[in-house]
Amino acid sequence: MRPASKLTSPHSLSRPSPASLLFSRCKSSLRRPASASPPSLYQMITEIVPINVRDTEQQATTSTQGVRQNVRQSNSTSQIIAGKALLKATDLEEISAAVHKVTEIIRSDNIQIPMEQRLNVLGIAFTPETVEMVLKRCFKVGSLAFRFFNWMKLQPGFRHTTETYNTMSYIAGEAGEFDLVEKLMEDMNADLCSKNIKTWTILISQYANAKKIGKALWTFEEMRKSGCKLDSGVYEAILRGLCSARKAELAFEFYKEMVLKKMKVDIKIYTMLMDCLSMAGDIVNARLVGEDMMKIAELPETEVLTIMLRSFCISGKVDEARKLFEEMRVRNLSVDSNVYEALVKGFCRVGRIDEAMGIVDDMKHSLNAGNRIYGCLIDGFLRKGKAWKALELLHSMRELGCLPMVSSYTQVIQHLFRSDQYGKACEIYEEMLENGIEADIVATTAVVAGHVQHNNISEAWRVFNDMKRKGLVPTWKAYSVFIKELCKASNPNEAFKLLSEMSACKINPTDHIFRLVISSLKRNGQLEKAGMAEQQHRSFRFSHRESEQFYDLTEHQEVSVCSSDHNLVCREPPNVLDENDVEELCRILSSSANSDLLLQTLDKSTITFTPELVEAVLRGSQRHGSSALQFFSWVGKQPNYTHNTETYNMAIKIAGSGKDFKHMRTLYHEMRRRCCSIEPNTWTIMISQYGQAGLTEIALKTFKEMKAEGYQPNGDTFKYLIVYLCGKKGRKIEEAIKVFQEMLPSGYMPDKEMVDIFLSSLCESRKFSEARRAVNSLCKRGFQNQIAYSLLIKSLCRAGQVDEAIVLTDEFENLGCKVDQYIYASIVHALLRKGRLEAALEKLEDMKRAGISQSVHIKTSLIVHFFRKKHIKKALEIYKKMREEGCEPTVITYSALIRGFMNMGMFSDALNIYHRMKIKGPFPDFQTYSMFMTCLCKQGRSADAFKLIHDMLESQIFPSAVNFRTVYYGLNREGKQDLAHLVLKMKWSLKKQRMHSI
Repeated sequence: MRPASKLTSPHSLSRPSPASLLFSRCKSSLRRPASASPPSLYQMITEIVPINVRDTEQQATTSTQGVRQNVRQSNSTSQIIAGKALLKATDLEEISAAVHKVTEIIRSDNIQIPMEQRLNVLGIAFTPETVEMVLKRCFKVGSLAFRFFNWMKLQPGFRHTTETYNTMSYIAGEAGEFDLVEKLMEDMNADLCSKNIKTWTILISQYANAKKIGKALWTFEEMRKSGCKLDSGVYEAILRGLCSARKAELAFEFYKEMVLKKMKVDIKIYTMLMDCLSMAGDIVNARLVGEDMMKIAELPETEVLTIMLRSFCISGKVDEARKLFEEMRVRNLSVDSNVYEALVKGFCRVGRIDEAMGIVDDMKHSLNAGNRIYGCLIDGFLRKGKAWKALELLHSMRELGCLPMVSSYTQVIQHLFRSDQYGKACEIYEEMLENGIEADIVATTAVVAGHVQHNNISEAWRVFNDMKRKGLVPTWKAYSVFIKELCKASNPNEAFKLLSEMSACKINPTDHIFRLVISSLKRNGQLEKAGMAEQQHRSFRFSHRESEQFYDLTEHQEVSVCSSDHNLVCREPPNVLDENDVEELCRILSSSANSDLLLQTLDKSTITFTPELVEAVLRGSQRHGSSALQFFSWVGKQPNYTHNTETYNMAIKIAGSGKDFKHMRTLYHEMRRRCCSIEPNTWTIMISQYGQAGLTEIALKTFKEMKAEGYQPNGDTFKYLIVYLCGKKGRKIEEAIKVFQEMLPSGYMPDKEMVDIFLSSLCESRKFSEARRAVNSLCKRGFQNQIAYSLLIKSLCRAGQVDEAIVLTDEFENLGCKVDQYIYASIVHALLRKGRLEAALEKLEDMKRAGISQSVHIKTSLIVHFFRKKHIKKALEIYKKMREEGCEPTVITYSALIRGFMNMGMFSDALNIYHRMKIKGPFPDFQTYSMFMTCLCKQGRSADAFKLIHDMLESQIFPSAVNFRTVYYGLNREGKQDLAHLVLKMKWSLKKQRMHSI
C-alpha cells in the first residue's frame, strides 16, 4: 500500500488517532458519497453558524448542545442585525428593516455607485453582531460579502470577531475559495481571535465536502491539539467526508472512537457508514455497525436489517443481500414491500433481471407488487436494452392494479428519444397525461430535451412554457439541459434567450453553461451577443451556487425510479464531480510522455476516484489515448474501486478511435469476465469504431454477433451502422438497405441526419426508386413529409439529378409539402454546379415572387460559382452584401472564400480569412483544414500546410491519415525532405499517443 506522507502536517502528531492513520495507510480510491441527499445550503449554514440574536450569556456558550439549541430556535432570517447604532435584540422590526436595506445595497452592487460609497452615505455604525448577520444574508454572493467584510475592516473603531470570521470562512469555503479560507485563518490569528468549536467544525466540514480529506484530517488533529473539546458534531463532519471519499477503514476507526466516548450516533451516520463499508466489500464490519444500531441506538431489528439489505444492494453486493433476505424470512421477521423493492432494484442494477422477476413472483404470494416495484423492473429492462418488455410492462400495469409512476414514464420517454423513436416518445407522454399523471420537472425537462434533439424547437418552448403556467418553477437543471440541447442543435440565439431568462430568475448558470453558449454564439458569428454573455458570466463569478441534486438527462443515465420519493430504501448516494480533479488528471495524462513516469505520478496523487470521475477524465483525454488507457488500467487496480459500464464504454471508444481494435476487443472481453453489465451502447460503440475506420465488413459481423448474443440493437446502433455503410469509405449500399428495412419494423425512427446520408448514398448509387420507396416508408411511419421530401430533393441535386428534383417539386402540393428556401437552395446550388446560371437566376426570381428570402446557403453557392468562373469582383460583392444585410457567413461560406482565393493564387487573402475565422469565428472545422491543406500543397506551399496540422491539434481536431499523406507528399515534391520526415514523426507520435498496444 502506498504511503501518503505528502499530506502530513508541518506539525508532528501528538498521538496515534484515526486521523493519523492516513499517514501510515494508503488512500482509498473511491469518492462516491454514500449518504442521503445533503440538506440545502441555507440549512447547512444555519446549522453551523446559526442565525440568531444572542445575549451576552449565550455568546459565552460554546457547547455544541447550545449550538444545536440555537439552530432549532433560529429558523427565521428576520432576526439579522443591522442598524444605525447599537441596536437591542428586542428592536426586531427596526433590525429587520435596516438589515434588509443594507443587504439590498450589498447584493445589488450598482456599477455606477460602488457598494462602499452607498454604505458610507447611510452612516450606519455596525457592531460585530450586525456584521455577522449581514454576512449571513449575503452567503449566496461570496464576492460581495467579502468586499463588505474587507470594508468593515477599514471602519474606525470596528474589529472583526470569531463569529464574523466564522461566517466569512463558511461563505468562502462554500464557494471553493480555500486560499481565501486560509488567508482568513491567518488574519484571524493576527487579530487575536480565538478559534471556537464552530470554527473548527466549519473548516473540517468544508475541506471534507470539497474532498480535501488530507486537509480535513490535519485540521482535526490541530483541533485536538488546541485543547478544544471534540463533540459528536465534529466527528460527524469528518465521518461524512471520509464516507464520501470511500475511505471505509479510516471512517470505521473514527466511528469506533465515537462509540468508545459514548457519543450519540445519528441514524444517518450509521446508514452512511454502513453504505461505505458495503461498497468497500467490508461486509463483516457493516454487520457490526448493524449490531451497534440495535444494541446502542436501540433501533428495531427489522428496521436495521432493512437498512443493511439496502446498503448491500446499493453497493452491488446482491448475493449478500439475498442471504440477508433469507435470514430475515427464516427468523420470521417482517418483510415488507420496502425490502422487496431494495432487492429487486439491486438485482436490476447489476443486470440480473431474470432473478429480479423471480423475486417479484415470490412477493406476489404475500404482498401486492406496487408501482415502485414494477418501476424497478422497467428500469432493469431498459438497462438491458429490452425496451419492448419495458413498454409491455408499462401498458399492463393498469391490469395489474396500479398506475405507473411519473418517473417510470420519464425513463421510457427518455429511452425512446435516445433511440430515435420520437413519435412513440410523444405518444407515451400524451398517454401519461391522459391517465391523469401530472408531469413533474424531470419529466418535462426530458420531453423538452427530446423535442430539441429532434429539431422541434417550437414544441419544446410550448412544453417549457406550459410547465411554468402550471406553477412548476424551472430548476437550475431544467434550464441547463434546455440550453445544452439548444446549443447542440445550433440554436445559440434561443440558448442565449434562455440564459438571460435564467439569470433574470436569479438562477446562477455554471461556468460550463456560460462557455457553451458563448462558444456557440461565436461559432455562428453572433459576436455582440457573445460579448453580452461574457459580461453576464463575469458578474456571476465567485458567487455561490446553491447545490442541487438532479439526474443528468443529457447523458446516458436513467432517471431514478425514486426521484420523487425520499424513502430510505430507495435512496441513491449522490455523486459529486470535482472539476478541479478532472482538470488535474487530464493535465497529468497530457503531459506524461513516459509510461513509468505517468504511473509514478498517479501513485503520488491524493485524488480519490469514482467511476464518474474516471469517465470524465477519459472523455477529456481522448487525444492522449495511450495515456488515457494506461490510466484506465491503473485505476482499475486500485483498492475499493470498480469500473462500471460507462467507464468501460469510454475506454472502448478511445481504443477504437485510435484504431487499436485488438485492445478494444480485449476491453470488451474484460467487461464480460468481470460481470460488468454490457449494454446495447457497448456494441454500438464497437460497431461505430469499425465503421469509422472503413471496416464495414467487420462492423456488420459485430452487428450480427450482437444479435446472436441476445442484445437488441437500439436506434443508435441502427443509425451508425447505416451511416457508415453509406460512407464513401467501405460503402455497402445493399447491406445499408437491408439494415434500414430491419430498423423501421423494430420501432425506431431515423433522425434527419441519418435519412440525409442514406438518401444521398442511394441517389449517388443511382438507386432512385429505392430512395423514393424509403421516403414513402418513412412518411407512413410518421416522419414529417416536408423534411423527407426536402431531403430527397437535396439528395437528387447532390447526385446531379437536378431536373428530376425540379419535376418532383411539381408534386409537392399533392404531397402536402411546400417549396421552401431549403429546397430552393438545393436546386440553385445544383444548377450552379452544372454551370446553368440563367436557370439558377430564374429560380431566385421565383423565390422573390413567392416572398422567400435568400438563405446564406444560396449566397454561398453564388460565391462558389463566381469564383469558379474567375469573377472575383462579383463573388466579393455578394460577400459584402451578405455582411451589410446581417446575413452571417457560415463555416462553409468562409471555406468557399479560402478555396476561391487559393485557386486564384491570392494566398494572403485566403490567409486573412483563415485568421479571421480563428479569432472571431465561426471556427475552422475538419473540412476547412483539409481543404486549405490540399490547396496549399497544390500551390507549392506545403510548409504552410504543415503549420495547419499544428493548428488542428491545438484546436483538438485530429488530422486524418489523408491529411498527413497530402502534406508529406507535398513537402517531398518541393524537396523539403527534412520537414517531410517531421510530418512522419508527428504522425507516429500522435498514433503512439492514441494507441495502447504500441
